[in-house]
Amino acid sequence: MTDSVRLSRRRFLKVMAGATGALIVGVGTVRAADTDLPLALLGDEMTQLGPYLRIEPDGRTIIGARDPDCGEGTHTSLARIIADELDGDWSRVTVLGLGPEVTRANNVVHWRYGHQRSGNATSIPAAWADLRQAGALARWLLLQTAARHSGVAAARLQCHKGAVLTPNGRRYAYGELVADAARQSPPTTPPPVKRPDQYALIGRGAGDVDARAMVQGHSRYAIDHYPGEMLVAVVRHCPWPGGSLASIDTTEALKVPGVEQVLQVKPESGQPLGHTPIAPGVAVLAQDTWSALKGFDKLKLTWQPGPHVDASTARLRDEAVKLLDSEAEPTTHVRSDGDIDKAEKQAHRHVEATYTQPFVAHATAEPINCTARVDADHASLIVPTQAPQQALALVQRLTGLSPDQIDIQVPRTGGGLGRRVDHDFVAEAVMLAKAAGKCVKLMWTREDGLTHDFYRPMAVHKLKASLDRDGHIIGWRQHMASPSALAGRSTPADRLWTSEVDPDALPAGLVENLDSSWYGLDSVLSRGPMRGANNVTNTFVVEGFLDEIAHELRRDPLELRHELLGDPRMIPLRGGGALDTRRLRAVLDLAAARIDWKHPPRNGHGLGIACHASYGGYCAHAFEVSVRGERLIVHRAVCAIDVGRVVNPIGLEAQAMGGTLFGIGTALGQAITVADGQVQQHDFNDYPLAHMAQLPHKVEVYAVPSDAAPGGASPVAVSSAVPALANAVHAATTVRIRRLPLMTELLRLL
Repeated sequence: MTDSVRLSRRRFLKVMAGATGALIVGVGTVRAADTDLPLALLGDEMTQLGPYLRIEPDGRTIIGARDPDCGEGTHTSLARIIADELDGDWSRVTVLGLGPEVTRANNVVHWRYGHQRSGNATSIPAAWADLRQAGALARWLLLQTAARHSGVAAARLQCHKGAVLTPNGRRYAYGELVADAARQSPPTTPPPVKRPDQYALIGRGAGDVDARAMVQGHSRYAIDHYPGEMLVAVVRHCPWPGGSLASIDTTEALKVPGVEQVLQVKPESGQPLGHTPIAPGVAVLAQDTWSALKGFDKLKLTWQPGPHVDASTARLRDEAVKLLDSEAEPTTHVRSDGDIDKAEKQAHRHVEATYTQPFVAHATAEPINCTARVDADHASLIVPTQAPQQALALVQRLTGLSPDQIDIQVPRTGGGLGRRVDHDFVAEAVMLAKAAGKCVKLMWTREDGLTHDFYRPMAVHKLKASLDRDGHIIGWRQHMASPSALAGRSTPADRLWTSEVDPDALPAGLVENLDSSWYGLDSVLSRGPMRGANNVTNTFVVEGFLDEIAHELRRDPLELRHELLGDPRMIPLRGGGALDTRRLRAVLDLAAARIDWKHPPRNGHGLGIACHASYGGYCAHAFEVSVRGERLIVHRAVCAIDVGRVVNPIGLEAQAMGGTLFGIGTALGQAITVADGQVQQHDFNDYPLAHMAQLPHKVEVYAVPSDAAPGGASPVAVSSAVPALANAVHAATTVRIRRLPLMTELLRLL
């Protein structure tokens, strides 16, 4: 990014509104940039809002990306949607991330950019229609202006890489036209968008817009920002969930050179999880991080355990198993199709199994941090967040400032995975900045990040399949026990199950008689969203159990899935939309073909396969593995994926690879455990991330071409990776993995 556009978000908006001769475009609003105006909005202020497109007189194009980029490639894909409709010169496009902003209409405040969220697979689906319209409007204005300049009808002109071309070869660069285009009245109806056969950028691969800066070390994540006159605040929290600070002696800590203050932070009563500090904490504020850490070494703290000092994950699992084995009424009957009791009575054979999964932490690459300054009439923050608008609302509540007095910058984030949807750390930074009266850069240590997370919940699943004489599945009973990820978040009690179970999760809709229930558990650990969420936990169980059924019947696991999917059809989903069995089978068969499923390897190698559908996308994985001593070797990893029309194939490939590796890494050795009321994992030595030697050298990604509307990609590629790996382990060793982490269970059973 050049110095001329390396600006803060608010400075960027100011320049857009005041630079002479630039063209600022948003659907429904086109004005010259040298007037005092509210910035161009995309769509009706009361409904759809969106980011900006700006073309400078020198031909540079600046596109604002409204959604945070936490590694998903969002900034690249969103910008290319606009640039394609614009027929812009991609080599001259600069993408700038936008923080949250509000606008007022009839004294009602609205979010200026509409959708601003990362990590729930909605960025491209939500942007697909409105961002194309933004680019199409800019192209229409430039064509009309070129028609006046050239005397040639707009219908006979063509746009190509930042210029308008006439039939006789005359070329009008966009920069030559923008001043006049900015003064032109917009059309009364939205101009048409391109047909798919006219796309020049959509569907063609592009590297990440930030790749060069990242490789050269120029990228500045939130943790890299150090405003002047700032204090670094290192915070540590009570190690006991529900505990408190019993005593504190700051005498020696305040003697450490550079240490200026020691402050306490406390959760606010009545606020839901994620909106207030996660636990009582003590912060040492110093002139630099090292001084703050040294000051902490000198603090004398005594923590008071809470009421759950004897809590343990082992006891929680035993409670779940006992509950599932009892005749107790479930907390929620999630789905009931047909007559499951009758199917079980008539069945020729039953297959039963219990699967267990642990709590899992996010362990993001960029540690938890937030920089905040709070003055009497203004607040400015630098926040690595997946939900900027929620962050702004929290700051407004804590400061009493109006939205237009709050400036939030959202740099590229070093991993989110769902952790940065919550803003407990933002609340801490604001509280400390208010108390200190200075700009404060909050920093968490890795230990606090692991011991004070919003974890993916542990779960125990009990399954029972009923089979007829021909081996067909005629009944499926699945009961799950877990602590809800929505507990403590102002969610009604009768909706707590929605974070744990999907009523449309396979094999729902494929088995005539099906019963799905959820038993709610209580846990001392805070829980929250995680990449893939309940799709990951449920797919591991269902796809692993299907593999078990196939082997019990001495049938090919692929053929069993074919039988379940049946003829191509659309199955209505209770959550809206439909499952296209043709598309699901297509990715399943593609993965099988690429792994050479029909010719299984010998010499101790095994093949495993699994599939999944969610967020409008379809994915299947196939693995070839072997086990040598205590080593699991992934020889091949294949991912077949269909997420509808693909904006950036390189970005999709990266997401499929990343999702696959994330799934493998999480499954191999990661588990958060509690003993004596405390989390036992404190760093990567006891919460191990996967090593390169444990992961496949290459993830082979095969994208299925599709004209369907874009679906989500980031979480879709995670879910089927874990069961495919576990199924491959069984094929190689005959060891059935029903409990994660995988390596712990494999070595226990070998």
